[in-house]
Amino acid sequence: MTHRPAPTDIAIHPLIAGRWSPRAYADRDISHAQVLALLEAARWAPSAYNVQPWRFVVFEKARDPEAFARAFALLVPFNRSWNENAQVLIAVLADTLDAKGAANPSAAYDAGAAAMALLLQAHAQGLAAHAMGGFDAQGLKQAFAIPERFAALSVISVAHHGDARALPASLAERELAPRARLSLDEIAQFGGWSDAG
Repeated sequence: MTHRPAPTDIAIHPLIAGRWSPRAYADRDISHAQVLALLEAARWAPSAYNVQPWRFVVFEKARDPEAFARAFALLVPFNRSWNENAQVLIAVLADTLDAKGAANPSAAYDAGAAAMALLLQAHAQGLAAHAMGGFDAQGLKQAFAIPERFAALSVISVAHHGDARALPASLAERELAPRARLSLDEIAQFGGWSDAG
């Protein structure tokens, strides 16, 4: 299933409403050009003082299967179970220091914005992309010689959409379940903070 628009209470742009995090992947190659377009979208995200603290380590199954396998092994077992057909893994990093070596308090926020731009571009290209926190962040940094100043925030898997019926029953049920979010009243307060909100 590739089309699952969010049942929004207020109309929003179809690209945003249509983006979701599928787990049913097809075993088909993704071109390097498609991967470059994802990274180009991320490159144009906003950041505080235009520091652009995001960095990405990209693992393409078709171009470097050995590196892909090493990165894949760092996913938690649950995430490995449904990512068998993933074609690309993208580690999202944040440079925690600025050019002067001082802490950058907005690094993770800015890298998250870049990751969201990447996810939206994937959806616009008709690809399935799923951001995951379930991976060995320290193991990733050690395995791929990532300097200590970079925080490993997430890994995004990318593939073509697959058939949800090929997933284990419990995951297929989650894949097809109605999409839901907290209400606006639960996430937003106007004019200040209220314990009643």
